[in-house]
Amino acid sequence: MKKLILTFALSFLWISLSMASDPAFEKAMKKQIIAMDQIANAEQSKEVANGFLRIAEAKSEEWLPLYYAGLIHIEAAFRFEVNKDQYLDQALEYIDKAEKLAPANSEVTALKGYAIMGKISLDPASRGQNLSPQAMQLFGKAINLDRENPRALYLMAQMEYGMAQFFGSGTDKACGMVRLSLEQFEKEESIITEDYILPKWGKRSAQQMMNNCN
Repeated sequence: MKKLILTFALSFLWISLSMASDPAFEKAMKKQIIAMDQIANAEQSKEVANGFLRIAEAKSEEWLPLYYAGLIHIEAAFRFEVNKDQYLDQALEYIDKAEKLAPANSEVTALKGYAIMGKISLDPASRGQNLSPQAMQLFGKAINLDRENPRALYLMAQMEYGMAQFFGSGTDKACGMVRLSLEQFEKEESIITEDYILPKWGKRSAQQMMNNCN
């Protein structure tokens, strides 16, 4: 346990040091992350996403602004009355750009799978056969890149759970995986500070899924 927390702490320290030379970037990111947590409608989601895109233009070497712009579009597709396919396609464009900047990044890879999972949810009967393997492959890759990434574990669990329900099979595997994700969320929280700008979303959704498993 202590070794795992130390690993998280060292990773966060390295990232913090790399960003310490650009406080303007960190300040702008924190402002947008706070705004992202307060999104209540499609118009606000567009405004906040555009804010991240402006940061991405100013800091073209950074993957995080593009990541968050993609995440906002995915969440908007799930939450609001928008052109969902269009929003998810736009998310994938931002994620592809982030992937070029961070080609072996577990968070970016998991987010790409999340966008594809969103595409599947719009028409599972016709899209599931082609897109489900893609999503599963991406979640598996994200987990292999970082087995302590709670979002990769949770999204894989969600995919497994949805497939189990669709085919009428057991959900034990999915529930076991979401349990693992919650353990990693707890460990992640041990290194989160008010200056933390890396992805930290997903715990509440994982807890809701766990409730369905109990």
